[in-house]
Amino acid sequence: MMQSLYTASTGMLSMQTQIDTTANNIANVNTIGFKKSRAEFADLMYHVMEYAGTSTSDVTKSPTGIEVGLGARPTAINKIFAEGALKQTDNQLDIAITGRGFFKLELPDGTEVYSRNGAFKVDENGTIVNGDGYKLIPEIVVPEDATNLSIGVDGTVTVVQAGQTQATQIGQINTTNFINPAGLHSMGDNLYVETDASGQPVEGTPGVNGLGVLRQGFVELSNVELVVELTDLITGQRAYDANSKIITTSDEMLQTTNNLKR
Repeated sequence: MMQSLYTASTGMLSMQTQIDTTANNIANVNTIGFKKSRAEFADLMYHVMEYAGTSTSDVTKSPTGIEVGLGARPTAINKIFAEGALKQTDNQLDIAITGRGFFKLELPDGTEVYSRNGAFKVDENGTIVNGDGYKLIPEIVVPEDATNLSIGVDGTVTVVQAGQTQATQIGQINTTNFINPAGLHSMGDNLYVETDASGQPVEGTPGVNGLGVLRQGFVELSNVELVVELTDLITGQRAYDANSKIITTSDEMLQTTNNLKR
């Protein structure tokens, strides 16, 4: 059996992975805080028919050898945490991180998760939560009689209450960073979970020790660039077509070989 059949099939599978990744990026082009992914590949093992340096005579050696590759395989789908563009909303509870860092949230079971989506709301108790009702950590409760809420670039949260003229601090929004954000596990809903690959979470005040500052009244848009993704989609499709053509050609060569006995 011709090895090219199997080699080309690995190329088709690899390109399918790239197209699937690109499709997910495009599907989330308008998802707040979404970070695009990039499929990465490596060549497979080689069938060595002659090693480089093998003696070809008493005084000469093969300068290159003979090695035939056996295809490609996906090695990683890398999450790229480049910052997306900011969109002004003028909503007091919309917060964007300019620079590095994540908001820390708490799931109902107590699990700590992280997100770049700063489109927050308040629940029936006045607690600041995300769109799914998960609490922002540290927990901040907005007084019922608050007439104005202000969030500083350093995460300081103050309100002006009815009948008062002086602002009162009600909490502090901290952000969290990881030495390897790409190692975080994506669990959907714009949420990430710490893994051994991401490193330990380092929490701090926005604007300090490399953490980005906060911008109230803005949200961070997806960092997906449609022009780039469509180019990748075309490239992946053409590579997929080329590999399928190799399978067709190999099949025709086998058919020709089988017909030699006739």
